[in-house]
Amino acid sequence: MSEEHLDETQEVAPEQQVDGVEVEQDLDALVAEAQKERDEYLELAKRTQADFENFRKRMAAEVQAASKRSKAQLAAEVAPVLDDLERALQAAGLDPEGDSEDGLAHGVLLVFRGLRETLKRNGIEQVDPKGEKFDPNLHEALSTMPVEGAEPGLVVEVMQKGYQYEDQLIRPARVVVSE
Repeated sequence: MSEEHLDETQEVAPEQQVDGVEVEQDLDALVAEAQKERDEYLELAKRTQADFENFRKRMAAEVQAASKRSKAQLAAEVAPVLDDLERALQAAGLDPEGDSEDGLAHGVLLVFRGLRETLKRNGIEQVDPKGEKFDPNLHEALSTMPVEGAEPGLVVEVMQKGYQYEDQLIRPARVVVSE
């Protein structure tokens, strides 16, 4: 059997040598095809990687936008409570920036300041435009009134402070504007 095997090998080898050019062309074609497949798979991997990177960026942006929306929504719900605390302090004759000897008043002052600082730490700013030029994008004019010595269009009284988060208006300041 081994002789037959040698005979078959001997028969094939001379054919390869005779057709050496054909075998070489077949190898070149196989190598070219393998390189083409490699390039296609490499391109597919690059596209997949780019798609994943775009997906990751899009998801990060959506998470950030959702966080921004939730902070703005929370601020919109908390703002009236802050207003009520400030009105309670004013009704008690207390300055929100001052101090009090009365235990209850001191507690209300601490709650008010803590809530205001928490909002501030989270990027939520109070809009108190007294003395500024009226801006319909940031303020809601409740009325106008003549004010001696004030140019027309100035905010002369703030009825309710506004709030904004970064560049997003949460609640416009309600104001009285000079005529």
